[in-house]
Amino acid sequence: MHRADPPASAFRGTRRGVILLALLLSACGASQVAAPVRDTLPGKAAKASYAPAPAGQHRVQPGDTLYKIAFEHGLDYRQLAAWNGIADPARIRAGDALRVLPPPRPAAVVTTAAAPERAGVEDRELARSVDTRPVPSQARVEPRPLPAEPTAQAASHPVALNEPQDAAPEVWAWPSRGDLLIRYGEGLSKGIDIAGKGGQPVQAAATGRVVYAGSGLRGYGKLIIIRHGQTLLSAYAHNARIHVTEGQKVARGQVIAEMGDSDADRVKLHFEIRESGKPVDPLGYLPKTG
Repeated sequence: MHRADPPASAFRGTRRGVILLALLLSACGASQVAAPVRDTLPGKAAKASYAPAPAGQHRVQPGDTLYKIAFEHGLDYRQLAAWNGIADPARIRAGDALRVLPPPRPAAVVTTAAAPERAGVEDRELARSVDTRPVPSQARVEPRPLPAEPTAQAASHPVALNEPQDAAPEVWAWPSRGDLLIRYGEGLSKGIDIAGKGGQPVQAAATGRVVYAGSGLRGYGKLIIIRHGQTLLSAYAHNARIHVTEGQKVARGQVIAEMGDSDADRVKLHFEIRESGKPVDPLGYLPKTG
């Protein structure tokens, strides 16, 4: 007997079932792909989180150095060390709170001169009739120190830190070649901007020691700070790559980075010189061109 062919609707139903089964199998296979690693996975250290620092203080973050913190707040790094009782710049720790404002001045206490001693009955009787309350002319001011803070040392002068005592440079050189885009003071610029191409060499402007190399300072991108002697710092910002490490001594003209556009609107080098923590015009140090 001839069997009737199944209706077309049965084939469509079967096809839909096959497709659905294929999709399910595909989903099961996809579920075996490794998921992105998260900070909450067992065995992976979570990123440290610190409470905001109180007013007038800076919370040390991973990667911070004494010089970077001083640079960020426009301070002399030696003064910052004195305010916080720091003898060794390498001994600051992430999570510490450092004072970035001068310690308060000692308060004053008003004392009064003691009433003169009086001998004899007449003098004692006279004393009863005289108003012995202190008057302004008898007052004098004496200093009264405030209780010392556990992490702050009230110092009025910079200190010599436990670190290599390098000599100040006598000769400076341009950190890179290119057109001058912005001069010191233009648009509140704390340095100069030099145009260039991506990957162009960035050189140390003078002999010194690297005291910061990283990207923890907002607005500067990949930044290098070099200390020259005891009072001068030079800074090189917006680099694409950094070729030096903190603590490394560098020579004038040595390649320390490649020019880039990190945290900038174009490829350029932002260059600063700071004296005792304050920005100065780099053109006063760099040799005259052309």
